[in-house]
Amino acid sequence: METKKLGNTDVTLSAIGLGGMPMSLSSRPPESQAIAVIHRALDLGVRHIDTADSYCKDESDKHHNERLIAKALQQYSGDTSQVIVATKGGLMRPNGNWVRNGNPDHLRQTIQESFQALGGEKSIDLWQYHAADPNYAIEDSLAPAKEALEAGKIRYIGLSNFSVEQIQTARKFVEIVSVQNQYNPWHRLPESNGVLEYCEKEGLTFFPWSPLGGSSRVSKLSDIRILQQLSQEKGFSVYCIVLAWLRAKSPCILPIPGASKISSIEDSVRAVELQLSPDDVRRIEEGI
Repeated sequence: METKKLGNTDVTLSAIGLGGMPMSLSSRPPESQAIAVIHRALDLGVRHIDTADSYCKDESDKHHNERLIAKALQQYSGDTSQVIVATKGGLMRPNGNWVRNGNPDHLRQTIQESFQALGGEKSIDLWQYHAADPNYAIEDSLAPAKEALEAGKIRYIGLSNFSVEQIQTARKFVEIVSVQNQYNPWHRLPESNGVLEYCEKEGLTFFPWSPLGGSSRVSKLSDIRILQQLSQEKGFSVYCIVLAWLRAKSPCILPIPGASKISSIEDSVRAVELQLSPDDVRRIEEGI
């Protein structure tokens, strides 16, 4: 598996990660299936798993995905010492909704809960502030993460759903290694708002969430003519074409496609074998 560095650190990540969210929402697969997916990802060389305290059904189910990943890693028969698990905090799930909560007291508590959910022994590899809450200063919301970093419960800090200005504000307070914002061929805001360019210039890893356009679009990707054409030309699935488009957009991009089936992660990792030309990228952007 091709690898990339996490930001400006010496930590190595697989060039394709595994997004854990589909394994813990209301449509989650059986636990045994989810664990099998994680194990298959590890077999294929995936060494980066993305999760969050809010990847669950609702507040009563908080930290489900973190506990699931910890269990899968514990049960895996191979070496997991190089696996990097990135989690997030700052979103609540009342009645299954997504609500921002940047209250420092809440974040301090949920960081501790994430630490325990992920095993309670080693530091959280990467903790990301899930979304800035306008009710609290960014510095105040990040204070618990900085405390946990200094206490050895977090190794690195990242941001999610942040603008360039917000990233700059956060970096004045604490070292930031990554940004996770929505990005795919149908949602290209990071190109126009400067976030992608900023990450590339500053050496920050950019994790595009919803890399395939979201669950409602994924089932229709095969209906898009240009993706069909490139799939036939290259001998890769339409999903790999989209992931390869992301990788072609910037060297700082590391896709983290979600999976709840073994076949999905097996297909996704093939994207590292596909190199799209500038003309291929142009055709995709003009064709969708």
